Amino acid sequence: MRIDLNADVGESFGNYILGEDHALFKVITSANIACGFHAGDFSVMNRTIQAAKENHLSIGAHPGFPDKQGFGRRNISMTPMEIYEMVVYQIGALQAFCHIHHVSLSHVKPHGALYNISADDEKIAQAIANAVLDTAPSAILFGLCNSELLKAGTDIGLKVAGEAFADRKYDDKGRLVHRSHPNALLTEFEDIMKQVESIVIKKQVETSSGKLIDINADTLCFHGDGNNVAEIVQKTRKILEAKQIMVAPLEMV
Repeated sequence: MRIDLNADVGESFGNYILGEDHALFKVITSANIACGFHAGDFSVMNRTIQAAKENHLSIGAHPGFPDKQGFGRRNISMTPMEIYEMVVYQIGALQAFCHIHHVSLSHVKPHGALYNISADDEKIAQAIANAVLDTAPSAILFGLCNSELLKAGTDIGLKVAGEAFADRKYDDKGRLVHRSHPNALLTEFEDIMKQVESIVIKKQVETSSGKLIDINADTLCFHGDGNNVAEIVQKTRKILEAKQIMVAPLEMV
């Protein structure tokens, strides 16, 4: 068994510092770097890629809606063409910094509301997949397990990776419980680890109603803005590796 551990990073901007990026870089295997729309800026993008390179991480673009005030977690009504153009723009920006640092863009993962919409909206999923195909055709498209985004990527020949979440609750349809729900987030390490072991070892996840549903994850996400997230990932990785589960970036397998 194997699993990739990813986190959303590079989400600081200007004088605002968010997350535990430098500590996370020591324990994750893939970095999803904000591209300046929902978070991040040109300086943060540059420094984050440099730090990810130094820590031998897979580097991914993390495009989202242009909504820093809402951290990209609010839906913005856009046409599929606008979604396509927006994602192309953000991937291109991160690719430029990758070029400067002589690293490749390994994957693309939509952020927040854009990610959740692409799980169910076929046209939005196709727009994102086409943006990846036209800008980074060798990159792996990360999407929620059993989502329209993964289907869209597969249909046009992209490499795709099913993603599960260590710290989010699921509904019976396999979608993430909305953050407005009081129990949407797992905050205690014991609960997070229980869910991780179920996803990685049993390939199942318990929903908010107590139902077990199948899930086949290639990569596991930890939110970079969560409390004590670096410590949680470190402890999680140690437990997984003690169970002979390989923790590695997807392109190394």
